[in-house]
Amino acid sequence: MGARTRIRRTAGVAFVLLALTACGSQLDPATVAKASGQGATTGETTGAGGDTGLPAGEAPAAGDVPAAGEAPAAGTAGDPAAPAAGATGGATGGGKSKGKGAPTGTAKAGSCDGFKNQTGITDSTITLANVSDISGPVPGIFESAQQATRAYVEYFNSQNTICGRKLALVNLDSRADAGADQQAYIKACSDTFAAVGSMSAFDSGGAATASSCGIPDIRSTIVNPERQACKSCFGTYSIRTNLISDPAAKWLAAKYPDAVKNAAFLYINAGAAPVNAKSLAAGYEKAAGWSAKYVQGIDVAEFNFAPYVQQMKDKGIRAVIYYGPYQNTVKLQQAMQQQGFKPDFYMQDPTIYDKRYIQQAGAVAEGTYVFSPNDMFENKANPEVQLYLSWLQQVKPGAIPNYYGLFAWSAARLFVEKATALGGKLTRASLVDAVRATTAWTGNGAHTAMNLSTGATPPCLKMLQYSGGQWSQVSPGTYMCGNVVDSGIGG
Repeated sequence: MGARTRIRRTAGVAFVLLALTACGSQLDPATVAKASGQGATTGETTGAGGDTGLPAGEAPAAGDVPAAGEAPAAGTAGDPAAPAAGATGGATGGGKSKGKGAPTGTAKAGSCDGFKNQTGITDSTITLANVSDISGPVPGIFESAQQATRAYVEYFNSQNTICGRKLALVNLDSRADAGADQQAYIKACSDTFAAVGSMSAFDSGGAATASSCGIPDIRSTIVNPERQACKSCFGTYSIRTNLISDPAAKWLAAKYPDAVKNAAFLYINAGAAPVNAKSLAAGYEKAAGWSAKYVQGIDVAEFNFAPYVQQMKDKGIRAVIYYGPYQNTVKLQQAMQQQGFKPDFYMQDPTIYDKRYIQQAGAVAEGTYVFSPNDMFENKANPEVQLYLSWLQQVKPGAIPNYYGLFAWSAARLFVEKATALGGKLTRASLVDAVRATTAWTGNGAHTAMNLSTGATPPCLKMLQYSGGQWSQVSPGTYMCGNVVDSGIGG
């Protein structure tokens, strides 16, 4: 393979990954604080590489949540390794805040009797790693996962300890490279107790390393089969390429019975998009009687979308589903508009649930559907989602929330709840067993229930639509639930 070909393929994968980084919109943290019902206090958590991003010696005042773009208010900061005010580290797990929305959730703190220091655990801290693509072809591509993990660490440290120990966070960069992911996990295995909230495009690299050292690896999501085979690795957003949930397919079939018999599945011809799009097409045909009349990849460097639109017109296509970055989504929809091609509906995965897509698409975004595994960021009635948004703004004012960040936040909550319950029995092996026994994890209501035991695609989702200048849920109930079918592709 020539150098030019390698560069083009790397750029193509990076371009696809850019689409997967952000979906959602920003909310005023002051509103967020009210919705969450949580007092917000935090201490500095440095230690093993865990930079908080706050000035040394400063922390938000108790109960305060900074307004958008406003720095956290100065307060008093004690020893970052010591328990927060009111926290205990005696016979039980410790911490003053309890209840469903608290940092430790409803987990009953286990006895701390017999608690042992081990890899990544000292008398004062439990050190975690987050391994995500930060540099590389697209700088900052999965920074949201590190931001969200850091936000939960700050939230936990503001009120709790695990057997008298605060959490510290080491951020490692997998650089959108399998080799870098492997090197990062070598370091995580030797220096930290667990990896939490990680998100890497080439997560296959560190899979064998994580599995061999037994480090609990509670990720935002898993994208490669090698990582799925890792015995100590879990995706909080559990999904398998060959397993397709049918609620969206059936909902659209009921609403547009003729259109789904003449469907097009288009995708960016790079990375994981081809296999995902082909699996979705096969799964929808199998699950709800769709007919995929046109399944076509579009090269990364393609700027002329007119031929693809003409093909759809010639084939009588009435439903369009697309897998790719929002920048190409806009190009496709603009080409459709220019040629007067108006399908009955247009749908995409949640990567376009993103204010940048709306800014670029303008009027052509009207009516677009998205299927989503998590609740909407605009839902002020969801305390957990608003809690994530609130603490995200505290650690990184102006940060844009997205669903990879939300699932990283969920991963951090899962770690805390399981570690708290284990107490003195906490080891890498016992934590892996506890996570593996988790069959219906919702991240305290932030997303649909995930089966971490099997890592299978969840059977429930919701349908969102952009209309009248805003995203709204258009499907019934909290989530629509159905069946999961094996498409036979990508398994």
